[in-house]
Amino acid sequence: MQLLEVSAKEGYVWFRQGVWLFRKNPLAFLMLLFVYLIAAQLAVFVPLIGIIALLVVTPGLSVGIMTACREVILNKRVLPTVLLAGFRGNGKQASRNLLVLGGIYAGLVFVLSLIAGSLVDISTLVPILLKEEAPSAESVRQLYFALMIGAALYTPIAMLFWFAPLLTAWHNVPPVKALFFSWTACWRNRGAFLAYGVVFAVLLVAVPFFLEALFGALGAEAVLSFLVTPYSLLMLAIMYCSFYATYRGCFNVVPEEAAGRPDLAA
Repeated sequence: MQLLEVSAKEGYVWFRQGVWLFRKNPLAFLMLLFVYLIAAQLAVFVPLIGIIALLVVTPGLSVGIMTACREVILNKRVLPTVLLAGFRGNGKQASRNLLVLGGIYAGLVFVLSLIAGSLVDISTLVPILLKEEAPSAESVRQLYFALMIGAALYTPIAMLFWFAPLLTAWHNVPPVKALFFSWTACWRNRGAFLAYGVVFAVLLVAVPFFLEALFGALGAEAVLSFLVTPYSLLMLAIMYCSFYATYRGCFNVVPEEAAGRPDLAA
């Protein structure tokens, strides 16, 4: 395994590869997304413990999604149980390491939430989140401020964990080293990741905001949910597919789908 340094334009290439991978089996990826969202929703119903448990298993679930990407490229059948592949298909040591990563991830997210809560006036955001009343100028300002603070605080965590689960599960890298290698890979390819982040920021944030403003001005808010929700799910599924493209783009490894096929190993 060798770390690669790529140009900034690769960020857009990763997005296009994510679209290509999603188109190979859209039903499989949408199914996995729904299963994950339902599990996350059920976890929220269990106060505190459910959320912590979800955070702890998140690295392992991300390996499951990447395994699904590999299976789709191999034209294999993808079942919902593939989400657990990180814990079931890589040995007991890998499973333990993934849980260690999950514990670190849960701890960092908890600290992040405390810091963000101290910087953002949550009370001004409640009316917007619950849609109880028309948002005021101050609440909109606080919403954008909260989004910027959240993005700034979560970016270092995302860099640490972007590749760490895969390095741990597929390459037997210990958790702490995996976090370091993940950070290094993201930092050395920061131009590509910046371009990649801008693409998805536009697709996942700017476009829904634009549609909301447009349909709000036309007085057709009822139509909005029928468009924005499916669109957001579609973009999320494509983003998950593109994660595998970032892994293949940043590490010089011969993927399983290329074994015995020199034309795919390049």
